[in-house]
Amino acid sequence: MHVPDGFINAPTSIATGVVAAGAVAVSLRGARRELDERTAPLAGLVAAFIFAVQMLNFPVAAGTSGHLLGGALAAILVGPYTGVLCVSVVLLMQGVLFADGGLTALGVNITDMAVVTTVVAYAVFRALVKLLPRTRRSVTAATFVAALLSVPVSALAFTALYAIGGTTDVSLGKVAAAMVGVHFLIGIGEAAITALTVGAVIAVRPDLVYGARDLRQPLKLRVNGELVDAPAAEPAPVAARSTRRVWAAGLVASLVLAGFVSFYASADPDGLEKVAADHGIDKKAEEHDIADSPLADYGVKDVDDARLSGGLAGVIGVGVTVVAGTGVFWAVRRRRAPESEASSPSSVSV
Repeated sequence: MHVPDGFINAPTSIATGVVAAGAVAVSLRGARRELDERTAPLAGLVAAFIFAVQMLNFPVAAGTSGHLLGGALAAILVGPYTGVLCVSVVLLMQGVLFADGGLTALGVNITDMAVVTTVVAYAVFRALVKLLPRTRRSVTAATFVAALLSVPVSALAFTALYAIGGTTDVSLGKVAAAMVGVHFLIGIGEAAITALTVGAVIAVRPDLVYGARDLRQPLKLRVNGELVDAPAAEPAPVAARSTRRVWAAGLVASLVLAGFVSFYASADPDGLEKVAADHGIDKKAEEHDIADSPLADYGVKDVDDARLSGGLAGVIGVGVTVVAGTGVFWAVRRRRAPESEASSPSSVSV
């Protein structure tokens, strides 16, 4: 659902840019509370994984494809604030390096694909988790529903933005119906990918899934006929529960998906591209400012073999995204420690 330049007029693009900048600023502050020594390196990996999976367009209808948006996946794995940052990093890398999503439309894309999907998905997820039994299956089921709903809501958000600042005169009712219809189908694919990924991580390391951290209920002991909470066990040292294997497995999976599996992705236009072509939204679409860049359209310039070109571009994208994302999240994490120390009682001068 990457919006290109020319779909949305300049005033609306500027306004959404301000909204996106504000959301990123709030998320940077909120992420300090979500990230710790275990999750900070994984957040960069989540961004790289989302980048890789977004290269895998899957068919959803005749002549139409879809791909992961990633807001639900990021929010549930590493937290909603960190999730907004993860998807924003991906969108920035795609726009700057691969000419995917307009540069003037970056605010639109972050607002729609990073903020809306993450907020909606996590709100739905938390509501369902409170209603369902506290089990791993419940978390996976809530993940599926949250991811499914986040995609058509994002489609509606784009339609609303187009109603405010669209550059062509189209039937908004027809556009809304078409966007929601095709993106509901895409949402099914998003839900399946997200639930499978979250379920796989929960099966191996449930402590690394932000949305599953409250699954463990305190052990109850019967004392004098009454049930009381058992004393909490000392947590295992972080070093003893190293995340290196999880990180390495995730990075290898991302490289394989982007470098090899992406070659077999559907070549059909995605949901937004199809709706735009069918309803005339793309009449004033503009060529990307870096359309001639060495990695434009997810291929390496001057590499004639399509499989090799796309694979190299995917591997480069994963590498750049994991480095950029990890750098951002480690910086956020490092800022948390001094603030935590400054706010602790032991740091107050007497």
